[in-house]
Amino acid sequence: METQEYNSSFDKYWYIFKRHWLSALGVFFPIFLISLLVLSLKKPTYEAEGKLSFQRTNTISSLTGVGTEISRLEPLVSERSNPIATEGEVLRSVPVVQETINILNLKNKKGEPLTIEEFIKSLTIKDIKGSDVLQISYQHTNPKTAADIVNTLMQVYLKQNILVHKMEVTSARIFLEKQLPKAESVVYRAEAALRHFKEKNQVVALTEEATRAVDRMADLQKQIGDSQSRIADLNAQAESIRNQLKMNSQQAVTQTSLSQSRGVQDIVTEIQKLETQLAAKRIILQDKHPDIINLTKNLAALKKILNTRIQNISKQSSLPLNQNLSIGELQQTLTAKLVELESTRLGLTNQVKVTLLLQADYRNRLESLPRLEQQQRELERQLEVAQTTYSLLLGKLQESRIAENQSIGNARVISTALVPKKPAFSLISSYISGCLIAILATIATIYILELRDKSIKTIDEAQALLEFTLLGVIPSFLKSPKAAHNHEELEPYNQRLVVRDTPLSPINEAYRMLRSNLKFISANKKLKVIVITSSVPREGKSTVAANLAITIAQMEHKVLLIDGDLRRPVQHKIWSLPNYQGLSDVIVDQTEVKTAVKKVMDNLEVLTSGIVSPNPLSLLDSKNTAALIQSFATNYDFVIIDAPSLTVAADAAILGQIADGVLFVVRPGVVDSVHAIAARKLLEKSGQNVLGQVVNAVIPQKTSHNYYYLNEEDYSVPSQSEGFAKNKLSTEKQEIR
Repeated sequence: METQEYNSSFDKYWYIFKRHWLSALGVFFPIFLISLLVLSLKKPTYEAEGKLSFQRTNTISSLTGVGTEISRLEPLVSERSNPIATEGEVLRSVPVVQETINILNLKNKKGEPLTIEEFIKSLTIKDIKGSDVLQISYQHTNPKTAADIVNTLMQVYLKQNILVHKMEVTSARIFLEKQLPKAESVVYRAEAALRHFKEKNQVVALTEEATRAVDRMADLQKQIGDSQSRIADLNAQAESIRNQLKMNSQQAVTQTSLSQSRGVQDIVTEIQKLETQLAAKRIILQDKHPDIINLTKNLAALKKILNTRIQNISKQSSLPLNQNLSIGELQQTLTAKLVELESTRLGLTNQVKVTLLLQADYRNRLESLPRLEQQQRELERQLEVAQTTYSLLLGKLQESRIAENQSIGNARVISTALVPKKPAFSLISSYISGCLIAILATIATIYILELRDKSIKTIDEAQALLEFTLLGVIPSFLKSPKAAHNHEELEPYNQRLVVRDTPLSPINEAYRMLRSNLKFISANKKLKVIVITSSVPREGKSTVAANLAITIAQMEHKVLLIDGDLRRPVQHKIWSLPNYQGLSDVIVDQTEVKTAVKKVMDNLEVLTSGIVSPNPLSLLDSKNTAALIQSFATNYDFVIIDAPSLTVAADAAILGQIADGVLFVVRPGVVDSVHAIAARKLLEKSGQNVLGQVVNAVIPQKTSHNYYYLNEEDYSVPSQSEGFAKNKLSTEKQEIR
């Protein structure tokens, strides 16, 4: 497929060249000679060449380990960008070029200082593929000057390269010197913040403190458990003693205190004596007796004193009167034991409370440890970052000071420019340059001519533009291309009947093929009335109509050829017939059909146009014309109507409505694309049945459709018998097709 497309494109360009070869030669040779003349008059230029080598890093920096990033060659935009090309642009920069011009005091042809634009025009910088080398070339009419320019340019570049790198290092050092005190103050603030945090929260080692706190809380929890166990045991013992004494612990304490109080016991003894005396007196005396009353008063006074002393001792207002304030030794022992147990229980209870408070303190401390640890880590991290930044800046400052004193550069001259001995352009180069210039001018000329020429030039263009079925290709019967383009004006009318006069010509074979194609497309519907027209005049439609009528008549079909061009008739000239009676006279009933129709050969009759009418359109668009054509279709096997061009008048469109189909004639080199498209749209809008197109007067040397043509020797004139046999054989072959 690609080979076919390539061949098609090549053929297309080849035929374009064949159409304009004379103009192409007329442009090529003058331009070529002028180019050679200009190049020969030009002074010879000499080209000096030098080379710069680049290293990815500076050698001194690589050895010392200082400033390795300062002169590194790295792409900035992407990995595909070439840093060597960037250095080439630096070589073309204004400062480097201007300093070179100033050092060498370069002048132009006018004696004025050389401009940067003029300098760059003669300068060529390119990187050698597969290496880190730049090639610098300069062209000048003086070979020594060319070499001096290249060498000076490289030296200026190297000097500025080192200067730029040193300026970068100096700028970095100044920046670092300004930033270092700030970084140091940040370190001091971070250290002070960490120290203040540890002092405020009493932090030494949080991890160890957390471990010890957990262990301490476990010990406290164990102490609490032991104390609570002992308290439970003491409570059980105290409960047992209280049950035996039938008093609570407070009462037991009070009872013990009273029993051990001598003042209370003395009064109790006195009360007991008075109660004994009172009981003895009541046996013999009445209650109103003065002795009993005195004893009663004394007993009451002693009890009052006893209550006061009991109150002072037990903090109670009174005791039951039947309270036994004198206890025995066992009861006293139990009471003392109960008091001891209560005292021990109270001590353990207080110890548990203190232990719980201590445990709560440890728990609170443990709960705050994660927060404190996080804060400490943040402060330590800030301090570490500050210290790292400070150390980095300090190290970079020392590195920049060292790098500032060393020669930092990654380029070196590997090849100085030598004075060239031969010119840059040889004689062969001049010929090649002139030839290329001439070829470009020739191509531009052909392109302009082809662009300005709107005419249809080839069969392919006609097919692509009109989109009609190609039914036939009629070759030109004139050898001269110029005559072929104008053969209707140059060729006599009575010599256009090629099919009749030269039966073995290529044109005869082309018309037979056209006849066969018409037969194929009318297989479903019989095709009898055919209108032949074109876009513009001089496309040969009348010649095609006459020769097609002859070809069909040779098949023993009865054919009527009508000259429907009532404006500029031609058929009477082609057939050498009088035109005083014809179609226009028959339509208006001034002449009978039998009188107007002329027989020109076997099975072929011609109806000329007749007298030219002042209004041909109204004459053709009448009912008489339609009835007349209908009667012709009945009496003849084929009716061929030669109609005017579509862009001249609407006659062909009117006749096409009456006919069975329209055959469209296209002539390359005569019709242009504008008129052809206009004709196609007219046919489409009028609803014509377009049978197809016939490409007429094609020059075989200017088209790729050589299939339609035979060689000249194939049509050499044979003897009469051989001619008859070949004619018959060709006819039979066409019928088979």
